[in-house]
This record gives sequence, structure tokens and C-alpha cells, in this order.
Amino acid sequence: MPGDASELARRLAREAEAVCRHYLSNGRRAGRYWQVGDVHNTPGRSLFVRLQESPKGSAGKWTDAATGEHGDLLDIIRESQGLREFREVAEEARRFLNLPRTEPGLASKPVGPEAPAGSQEAARRLFAISRSIQGTAVETYLQRRGIARIRHGGSLRFHPRCFYRPDEHLPTETWPAMIARVTDLNGRITGVHRTWLDPDGFDRVRLGKAPIDTPRRAMGDLLGNAVWFGVADDVLAAGEGIETMLSLRYVLPTMPMAAALSANHLSAMLLPASLRRLYIARDADAAGDTVQAALMQRAVEAGIEAIALSPRLGDFNEDLQVFGLKALRSTLRVQLVPEDVARFLYSSAVPGE
Repeated sequence: MPGDASELARRLAREAEAVCRHYLSNGRRAGRYWQVGDVHNTPGRSLFVRLQESPKGSAGKWTDAATGEHGDLLDIIRESQGLREFREVAEEARRFLNLPRTEPGLASKPVGPEAPAGSQEAARRLFAISRSIQGTAVETYLQRRGIARIRHGGSLRFHPRCFYRPDEHLPTETWPAMIARVTDLNGRITGVHRTWLDPDGFDRVRLGKAPIDTPRRAMGDLLGNAVWFGVADDVLAAGEGIETMLSLRYVLPTMPMAAALSANHLSAMLLPASLRRLYIARDADAAGDTVQAALMQRAVEAGIEAIALSPRLGDFNEDLQVFGLKALRSTLRVQLVPEDVARFLYSSAVPGE
């Protein structure tokens, strides 16, 4: 395996600029370097990839000035595509090396064989070619839903022209979309969730979503997995919706959280082995009652303390929009275990809020 990795890294280094244009498409060339925000293809200028051999080092080596991290092009492929096993990284690297090259300056979207529609590979590619939500319709959408501080931990991205097909008989449309990565307990991307957005404004009926029949759709492998905000350890809050969990994370920014995307998927969500306390952020409906009972039973059987968090209205995002941040903080204070109030709630208070 080490020899295979070294050979792949050398072959990729000979194609360093092509690798960067493919996997770090939000960056740009700056002299002898490719410059981008980080290994996850976030726009910015912190990460430098050396494109040519020089006395300072080998082609393909990179350094993130913001974090001090460094590595080679295999690391770029692994992180940008959300891969974990070396087998997967090597397979992706070999696939890339067999692709036809495009001239510098042409469109940098991924080329090569199209991934099967709805597959994990298609999900990973969609997330990889999407970009940071900063200054986009995603940021506007969430802020208009009361989430002034969006603590998503890199799990959300923006695609300005995400494909949407109403059904097999109608033509494909494109709409701006919020792209949320779905991962397993090891952090490997298994799917994505798309929320298509209205580019023309905020309609109170649609709450900022695009005027289409199904503005939310998921793809990939969802069962047991979730959209994670933070890394779970001993305490976790889990619920259905992305907006619901981001509302809670606005108040509890250091508590790890997961959005399972539906009631059925929440009841089947896999729980980390290190977990000792699970907060179930239930929706106030019949499905929420059923999920709460099923997930509590699973947690108890695993030796995990399970506690329900109940909104005053339909869900916690509705509570945030109607009652405001201070009221939501008060609602949660009486439902959390005292040690978690001190650990997560008091420390999250922001002056002036």
C-alpha cells in the first residue's frame, strides 16, 4: 500500500494543476501555486498547492497557512471528496488520471464518466463542486428564518444552478440550492440533501424555498446517516430538519447535532459508541411522538440516557421565528440536564442578543 500511494502521488504531481482545477475548482492559479481556502474547496486564499518542482519542495505538496496542515494531492482528493478508506482514494485517483485533460482557463467542472443518478458518487461530486454559503442565497434563506449565526461546521454548501426535474416527462430546470452533506459515523459522505431556493425573494408561504412542487430532495444512502453539525462525543442532539437543528445550534453552538432529514430516518439513525446522553429534538406532531418513543427505546437499550426536547409550536425553527432567541434559550434551559446548561447554554450567550 505505501508503494502504491507513493506512485499515485508522483503521477498526480505531474498533473498538479489539472488536479487542482478538478478538485479545488473554487481556487485559482497564483504564479507557481494554486490558491484556495482549504482542502474542502472553500473559496479563499489560505491553502497553497505547489504546481511545479522547485528548490522549496516537490510539485503537489500543499500547506494551509491558517491551520498549519500540509500534505500531498492524495490528501486533497480524500478531503475534497469526503473519502476515508485508502482504497476509495486510490480508486478515485486512478479514475482521475485516466480522464481527458482540458486546457487551462476552460470550465473546471468535473469531467469523465457520469456517476449513476442518485448514487453516493453523484452525491459526493455535487457537494465537491458546490461552494461556500457565505454571501449566497443559502445564507440569506437561513437568516430570514431567524438563524442569524449559521453554525454548520462545513456541512452546508451552495450551488447556484442545481438541476431539478419535476418528473420524467418534463424538462430539467435549474435553481439555486442549499446542499447539505449526509455522512456516516466515520465522516464519509454517503449522500446529500438539496433545498432549492427562490432567487427572487422571500415568500412567507414558501419560506424562501423555490416555487416548485418538491423543493426538498435527498440522494445517496440516507438510512442510519445524517447531516452532522459538529463531531459527536458524549452528548448529542438529534432531530429531523436542517433548519430545526441549526436553530438549536444557534443557541447551543458547541453541542454536536445531527439532522436525520425525516421522522423515519431519525428513528433509524445510528448512534456513536461514545454517546452517553441523547437529546431528541422532536417535532410537535404524531410522527414526532412515534419517533421519540422509538429512538428513546433504542437509546435505553444501548445504555444511553435519552431526553426529549419539545418546542412550544411545531418545531424549534418556528419557535425561533415567532418568539425570538432569548425565549428559545429560556425554553431549552428548563429541558436540559443542569450540567449541560452550564456546559453548552450559558457559554453560548452572546452579549446584546
